[in-house]
Amino acid sequence: MRVLLVEDDQALADIVVAGMREQHLAVVVAASAREGRERAELGDYDVIVLDVMLPDGSGFELCAWIRRLGIATPILILTARDAIDDRVLGLEAGADDYLIKPFAFRELVARVRALGRRRPAIAPAEHQVADLHVDLTSHSASRNGTPIRLTAKEFALLEFFVTHTGMVVDRAAITAYVWDENHDPFTNVLEVLVRRLRRKIDDDFEPKLIHTLRGSGYRFGP
Repeated sequence: MRVLLVEDDQALADIVVAGMREQHLAVVVAASAREGRERAELGDYDVIVLDVMLPDGSGFELCAWIRRLGIATPILILTARDAIDDRVLGLEAGADDYLIKPFAFRELVARVRALGRRRPAIAPAEHQVADLHVDLTSHSASRNGTPIRLTAKEFALLEFFVTHTGMVVDRAAITAYVWDENHDPFTNVLEVLVRRLRRKIDDDFEPKLIHTLRGSGYRFGP
């Protein structure tokens, strides 16, 4: 699951990002309304988490702008403003949920996951590619009925591949999803991870599913 977090409090953002990544959630951070608009317009996210008090605008205004653009991604408002009128304003702006600071991190993750499940038509929970079956909800995979044990990063890479089956995807897109937008796509870490995943889901099976396209990236599928 991919989350856009729009939060200008760097300390809080760092805590949320670290915690979400431990829960196998990929997080992209924007520190202003302007950056949030750019990220929301260009990225494909399962959930957007918005702070209200941003240095260059209101999270309510950003929420309304996202909805006017036709982006239906579930939005969670995260703020210290707990007045009823503020909650109503956020919901009327197009938010799907509202969480007051300070908050319990477990509740934040639970609410984000619940919102993410509202997009079944966009991101189905189960994927079948040839004889490979992947369940994004249970984080499980099997090929020809044989269960495959994967690390968190291996599963994140597989999740990206199966949700982009048949498409040519470049290194930058993959690393931004599996790690974050600040990860250097030109290191060999991605190749190492691809080799590990290929060893588990391809080496003992046919047809091969992970294809390296030199100079372009990768394509996943038979």
